[in-house]
Amino acid sequence: MNDAAASGPTTPVSPTRPVLDVWCDLQCPDCATALTDVRALRERFEDRLEIRLRHFPLAKHKHAYAAAQAAEEAAEQGRGWPYVEAVLARTDELGKRGEKVLVDVATELGLDAEDVDTALVDGRHLLVVDADQAEGKAIGVTGTPTYEVGGERLDGGKSQDGLRARIEEIVERLLAEQDAAAG
Repeated sequence: MNDAAASGPTTPVSPTRPVLDVWCDLQCPDCATALTDVRALRERFEDRLEIRLRHFPLAKHKHAYAAAQAAEEAAEQGRGWPYVEAVLARTDELGKRGEKVLVDVATELGLDAEDVDTALVDGRHLLVVDADQAEGKAIGVTGTPTYEVGGERLDGGKSQDGLRARIEEIVERLLAEQDAAAG
């Protein structure tokens, strides 16, 4: 899932803009905390940085896999990031009440909650979630949140201290390299 779903129509951007992959488990409290950094990065770099949510549901979070599928359905309905943020704000409740929370969030955001519920039953987004998780494992993701930008993987599961500054440094370098190559 990328940030285009949250921001609506945008100005055309070079297809070579840097990409920040955010490997996330939607039942993970650390991922909820990381949203502050993701929002700050989105605000700072606007359309010069593509931020993509990548699903990495952890086995210890019983409802994370369903949450990832529901987030994909929300993205198809044009509200991916708002849905992700709303679910992450309710990680404790998701742990206690399960998939009902996912449908409740969809309703609160004005999504077609019946389609979200159906997507959880029919598994229409399983392949996307599985592909994200397999790719994450292939690059060494073991916990969440984990960031990947410019070929560098940054693990936020142990500590998020200094990660946003490091991501900003990498993105600034990548943008400078693009500018130098273009000019």
